[in-house]
Amino acid sequence: MSATTDRDLGHGSAAPGGRPAGPARWACFVSLLIALPAVLFALITWQVVERGPLLGVDRDVSHALLRPDRASELLADLGNVEVAVPVLAVALACAALRGRATGVDRWWVPPLAAAVLMAVLPALIVPLKEWTGRHGTTAVPPGVGYFPSGHTATAVIAYGSGTLVLLPLLRTALARLAVVAVCCALVLAVSFGLVRRGYHWPLDVVASWCLGAVLLSLLFLLLASLSRSTRRSSSGTPSSRTGPS
Repeated sequence: MSATTDRDLGHGSAAPGGRPAGPARWACFVSLLIALPAVLFALITWQVVERGPLLGVDRDVSHALLRPDRASELLADLGNVEVAVPVLAVALACAALRGRATGVDRWWVPPLAAAVLMAVLPALIVPLKEWTGRHGTTAVPPGVGYFPSGHTATAVIAYGSGTLVLLPLLRTALARLAVVAVCCALVLAVSFGLVRRGYHWPLDVVASWCLGAVLLSLLFLLLASLSRSTRRSSSGTPSSRTGPS
C-alpha cells in the first residue's frame, strides 16, 4: 500500500513531532464538541433545578427580547414536528436513493442512524421536562415543563442530522457551505422565534443547543467511522459483502 493511501486511511503515519494523524485529530476535536456542550448543559440544568442566579440573567434577557407577534410565531413553528420531520425525511430519502444508486457500501446506515436519533429524542426531552418542572414566561399559560426546549431540540436534530447525511453527497464546497448555512439559519430562526414570542426562556433554548450538539457529534463520529470503513473496503480490504462466505 502506498504512503498516500496510508495517510488517507489514517494508518501508519503521524504528523511531525509525534502528533496524531488527521483522523485522530478530528476525533479529539469532536470529543471537545461533545464534552464542552455536555458540561454547559449540566451547568444550565443545575441552575434551573436549584433556581440559581443564572436564572436572573435569563429573565432579563427574556424581558428584553419578548415581543410576541405573528412573525415570531411563524419562526417558532419551523421547529414543529410537522415541519421539521418531513424536511428530515426528504433529506434521508435523497441520501438513501443516491447511496443505493451509486452502490455505496452500507448506504442505508446514515439515513437509518439519523432517523433513529430523531425517534429517540422525545425519550430524552420528556423526562428532563418532568424532572426540572420549569415554569414558562409571562407570555404563556401557567404550567411547567418548559426546560429544555423541545422545539429547539427538534430543529437542531432534524435539520442538523439531515445536513450531516447530505454533506457527503455534495460535490462542491460551495454546495456544502450552502446546506450548512441553511441549517444554521433554520435553527437560529426557530430559537429566536421561541424567545421572541415568549414560548421559552433563553436558557431553555441554549440547553437544547447543547444537547443537540452532543447528539449530532455522536452521529458525526458514527458516519465518519462508516466512511473510513468504506474507504478501507474499496481500497482492497475485504468487506462483509466481498469477503469469503
